[in-house]
Order: sequence, then C-alpha cells, then structure tokens
Amino acid sequence: MTFDAFLKPMGILFRWFILTIAVWVATEIVPGVKCDTTQDLLIAALVLGVLNAFVKPLLRLLSLPFIILTFGFFLLVINALLLWMTSKMVHGFHVAGFWPALWASLVVSLVSFFLGYSNRRTAEPRIFFNRPPTSARSSSTPHGPPPGKGPIIDV
Repeated sequence: MTFDAFLKPMGILFRWFILTIAVWVATEIVPGVKCDTTQDLLIAALVLGVLNAFVKPLLRLLSLPFIILTFGFFLLVINALLLWMTSKMVHGFHVAGFWPALWASLVVSLVSFFLGYSNRRTAEPRIFFNRPPTSARSSSTPHGPPPGKGPIIDV
C-alpha cells in the first residue's frame, strides 16, 4: 500500500468529520433544524456528503444561468435543497422548511470553509517553476542567460 493510497481514505474521513461538525453546529444555531441522536447526525452528514458528491454537480449544471444571474448566491439555494433532501432521507434529522434549510446551509458552508473542508481532489501546487537541467545551463555568462532564454515560470 502506497502512502497516497493511505491518504485518500483519510481525506474522505477528514471531510466527513468536518461536514459532521458543520451540520452539528447548524443544528445548534439554526432554529428549525435538529437531530435526534449522534448516530442520526453521523448518518445525515454521510448522506449530505454523498448528495454533495453526486447530485450537487448536476444541480449546478442545470441551474448555471441562475447561478450566474445571482452572482453565485443561488448556490445557497442548492445547498438548502440538498439539506432538505437529507432531512427527507434520514429520519432522525429534521429541517422545518425552506428558510431554516437556507440558514443551515449558510452555517454549514461557513463552518466547513473555516475548518478546512475542500472540494479539491488533489493538493497540487498552482505555480510551477520549470528550469532546464543543470547540465544545460550555460556557465559562460556571468550575468545570467540572454533575454528570452531563462527559466520558464508557468502560472
């Protein structure tokens, strides 16, 4: 088992843990959103994570004009719908209506953001520095290579 193969399940468990904390905070703060037991909370976070992974991309694609028109605020409505769907699927997790779902989705989004939940698949660097191998560098020029012949910086 490679180190990357070990980290992938750990990343999934970490995201589930963060989402569980975020849903718990929403149940504590938002009136109209409650969870009966800890087991129901864990199951609700798991179901919400699965819905976020599989249903949310489709909803984003279908509602792209609304997302653009509202400068992204329609994403909160999508999150509220997913939270409401979760309450319909998990019997111990209750959302009283649209407005509690909207406020709870805002709380879940903020808590997840601050605790480090990320939808990025990998942690690749965003800036790459490509340099030629040391054998290809010219040591005859003391002030560096001529213009246009130096290291390439891709951003």
